[in-house]
Amino acid sequence: MEARHSALCVEEAEEVVKELRAALAKAGISLPSLGMDPVSLAREAPCPLIEPGRCPVGTARRITAAVMR
Repeated sequence: MEARHSALCVEEAEEVVKELRAALAKAGISLPSLGMDPVSLAREAPCPLIEPGRCPVGTARRITAAVMR
């Protein structure tokens, strides 16, 4: 049961990364390092965290503006 739950968590996280990448692209924002946090995947029963990634100040400002709309 726990293995199936972990697999579903990973699948959901992969889908969320795709959705977030698409939403950011619509706003003209690219975060090349957006993905799942590898440390959270290394657990015995992974339930991944989404790692937005590092970005320059200008990109952070565009994200803030997009969220504030």
